[in-house]
Amino acid sequence: MRKSILILALVSSAALAGCMSTDGERALAGAAAGAVVADATDNNVLTGAALGALAGTYCDDAGVCN
Repeated sequence: MRKSILILALVSSAALAGCMSTDGERALAGAAAGAVVADATDNNVLTGAALGALAGTYCDDAGVCN
């Protein structure tokens, strides 16, 4: 169950980060979304923020948030 929650955090942060134009903006939006999802699902907020920031930074490189 924990792995599916982390995947949900990554997907939601990538979707939110798609609205931004630079890698830095996407990283901040992804970190915020990852932290919120992790907190709402009683997971480690710092881990959620880190994974969200990574997802936000690299979502345009992966073609997810063009």
